[in-house]
Amino acid sequence: MPLGIYISVPFCRTKCSYCNFASDVFSRAVFQRYVDRVCADIENAPRVAAEIGGQMERSVDSIYLGGGTPTVLEAPQLELIFATVRSQFDVSAEAEITVECAPGTLTPGTLATLLRCGVNRVSLGVQSFVDQEAAAVGRLHSRVTVLDDIALLRTAGISNINIDLISGLPHQTAESWEFSTAETIATGVPHVSVYMLEVDEESRLGRELLAGGTRYHAHFVPNEEATADFYLVAADRLGAAGIPQYEISNFARRGFESRHNLKYWTRQSYFGFGVDAHSMLISADPHIDAVRFASSESLEQYMGGSNFLRTAVSHQSALEEFFFLGLRLTRGVRLRDMSAKFGEEAIQDARIAIDELVEQGLIEQREDFVCLTSRGRLLSNEVFERFLAADKVAH
Repeated sequence: MPLGIYISVPFCRTKCSYCNFASDVFSRAVFQRYVDRVCADIENAPRVAAEIGGQMERSVDSIYLGGGTPTVLEAPQLELIFATVRSQFDVSAEAEITVECAPGTLTPGTLATLLRCGVNRVSLGVQSFVDQEAAAVGRLHSRVTVLDDIALLRTAGISNINIDLISGLPHQTAESWEFSTAETIATGVPHVSVYMLEVDEESRLGRELLAGGTRYHAHFVPNEEATADFYLVAADRLGAAGIPQYEISNFARRGFESRHNLKYWTRQSYFGFGVDAHSMLISADPHIDAVRFASSESLEQYMGGSNFLRTAVSHQSALEEFFFLGLRLTRGVRLRDMSAKFGEEAIQDARIAIDELVEQGLIEQREDFVCLTSRGRLLSNEVFERFLAADKVAH
């Protein structure tokens, strides 16, 4: 099975208040050193895979440049990254090559660079088509900027475009959410990602919400019930517009599902490079199913050569991952596939949890498939906890 490659670019023009990723605003002076380090890691990938105990494929059918905002890099830096990948891996001519872009960073020169690098898919971090909502969380674009970028991409020949939306942003109302959803559909993009605002200690807005404060417009954040309602509205509107849901947060016209992200949910091998990049490779040890490893989430530590955090995935853990990752997909988990990979007893062992979750209305069984219900998607973390591996060993 071909490999998927993820490359992290943790640099942003501004740090959005809701963001809980390992990205921030850094001096451009560090950009080239970072790119050089990432390229060195790509060149050392076979050695790293061997040391980690994983089997690494040379063939690649998906590349995903995420962030942060990768398009803040200079043209030679972007070209160096892609050239290094192609020098070390056999990238398929039909590979899906995605770059995340903040609206407003797609200059004609940047777009020309992306085309030279073979990019054929772009993910736009829109979050909201209402200018007040976007500005409240630190986004630097307007609705018009987004529409201009989409037109620019299409003129250049890139029609495989994703739009990210977030339900639960400050100042968001049922009416404004309907507007953002309608505008998204009106653009005609073939892929949409809809996320509910995460409230945790990892973002400035999350910390302020938990503290009951008013900074970052926290007192204008809709409550959890409204946020969930917005998500359900988007799922309904997108589905009716021919953009059906295929994963908890993702919707796509037929044939435009994210091939790279499907690797994560179907437990295919992928190799991540850069700050806070995660990887999974099939294990070279027959007693272990796979190895997961991740780089430091600190730019300073990563640049200093910090070691990977390695996790061995036992066969039992792999079974549990197969179940809870597969449940993220609208089609759910096919029990026949589960039996073929892990044995009939695996289904028998999971039957108690399945029956209890069916009784609670969180999952349903349709012939040979087990999938989340609408309510189950809203409470997916509670469902997944029933199938989380408890016996992973970190080194």
